[in-house]
Amino acid sequence: MPKIDDIEFTPNPNAKRFILKEPLTLGVVRSYDEPAQASDDPLASALFTNPAVRSVYYVGKYLTVTQDGSVKWPELERELAVPIRATSAADVQAMHRVAEASKISHLSDDDQARLRIIEALLDDKVRPALMMDGGGLEVVSLAGNRLEIHYQGACGTCPSSLSGTLGGIEGLLKTIEPDIQLVAV
Repeated sequence: MPKIDDIEFTPNPNAKRFILKEPLTLGVVRSYDEPAQASDDPLASALFTNPAVRSVYYVGKYLTVTQDGSVKWPELERELAVPIRATSAADVQAMHRVAEASKISHLSDDDQARLRIIEALLDDKVRPALMMDGGGLEVVSLAGNRLEIHYQGACGTCPSSLSGTLGGIEGLLKTIEPDIQLVAV
């Protein structure tokens, strides 16, 4: 039964980050932008039963919920705490066992090598900062010099994601691949 250690604001006013005392996953990111995506995830499905919830993102001991702005946060926090605390030890163990398969397995060996370098840079320089703000990003595709990413959690609906953050990430990636074009999808 996860216990909530703290609840933090994020730069996105419609997202809050719940910090738990125990991790829900061991490095595996769970990100859902709609209830249908969460059908096999008991925790995310339970959170989506609240009609104000728009996305659920979690990794390790950090869980971010984004809402539509129709409910004041103190009320919503109390409602969301119930399914978070109700997550059973068996649910947590099942989440620990799940491994995330690569969604970009069709790439050539050369492009797989490029992607590993890109992912390492994102893991080192970008994802920790996004995680501190209650979000993350997933690489969706790499085709030639076009890299498509999908923002997760609080970053998914944050106005600064598509303006400053996207440009900053692209600039960082250009240090290793000068011709890369970054697109948020």
